[in-house]
Amino acid sequence: MRIAGVEASVRRFPLQDTWDGGVSHHDLVVVTVTTDSGAEGSGFGWTPRVGGEAVRAVVEHDCAPVLVGRDPAPAPRWEQLYTHLHEAGPGGISAMALAAVDIALWDLRARALGLSLVDLIGRRRDSVPCYGSGVNLDRGLEELLDQVRRFTAAGHSAVKMKVGSADLERDVERVARVRELLGPHGRLMIDANQRWDLPGAVRAMGTLAGFDPYWIEEPLPADDLEAHARLRAATAVPFAIGENLRTVRSFRDALVRGVCDVAQPNVVRVGGITPFLRIADLAAAFSVPVAPHLLPDLSVQLAQCVPAVSMVEDVERASFADLGALARPSGVSVGAAGGTSDTPPGHGLVFAQPEG
Repeated sequence: MRIAGVEASVRRFPLQDTWDGGVSHHDLVVVTVTTDSGAEGSGFGWTPRVGGEAVRAVVEHDCAPVLVGRDPAPAPRWEQLYTHLHEAGPGGISAMALAAVDIALWDLRARALGLSLVDLIGRRRDSVPCYGSGVNLDRGLEELLDQVRRFTAAGHSAVKMKVGSADLERDVERVARVRELLGPHGRLMIDANQRWDLPGAVRAMGTLAGFDPYWIEEPLPADDLEAHARLRAATAVPFAIGENLRTVRSFRDALVRGVCDVAQPNVVRVGGITPFLRIADLAAAFSVPVAPHLLPDLSVQLAQCVPAVSMVEDVERASFADLGALARPSGVSVGAAGGTSDTPPGHGLVFAQPEG
């Protein structure tokens, strides 16, 4: 079986609620890989707001010519494309294009064998814990509390909220009110989205640690591991990082420095399923669990297979299913009862054409 064709298209899906900073839509770069035997696999790149057409161009002009005529085995093709694309940089657009192809090759392999993706990789658990996740720093206090009430009404006892306001007192008030809603035993995660510098992070965590956060996510610029190490000396709150780390080596460096307590690889941003699984194995060697970043329709499936898992985001109204990005149900369920999957062979994600 040899690769006969690689096709890519960009599909834009509006968000039901605009995210912090004006993010109003997500772009999916849907890639289909076909073989000379008629087998087919589907993959995707994902990017909020920018970069979709650039990812498509890299797939069509730089990946497809290298792939045609080759065996569709995911790991060898990933290595080959990683080397081929490296001149354009190991992360960013290159990684997202590589991810779209890699996911398609894993889907193709699973479908050819008549297996779900989870069973092809190796199912370790039938269900994974989930938490209610909101992109809500721009929301007023009452809007935030209403969102948290929706999460708890749905059964969530773990909730993530954004911090990083220009005024620390605003964050303090909001975290205090959410903690009241969750009660002393609820898990409250806070996410600064890289908004703090080191002095600001030290001040903020000196106060916010009193509300017993389960983790602080991205307190500092993702690539500044030295600043993370200095912040580590100032707070005992666990660090969840990784959505903006783009390579296996960057996760290695964070783990070695002791600043990654929960690893959060995004399967698209790191370049696909192949490197995602390597990161998960590496994290396990450091006794660090994985909490995949966003993309719950695929993240749940991957979380069922990794050695050590924390939780998967049940991000409000932003799964592929919620966005109307799927042509039919995938068999993946995400909610307070946990994340599960019962897909047909492959990953079960069949992407729709957006309306209009």
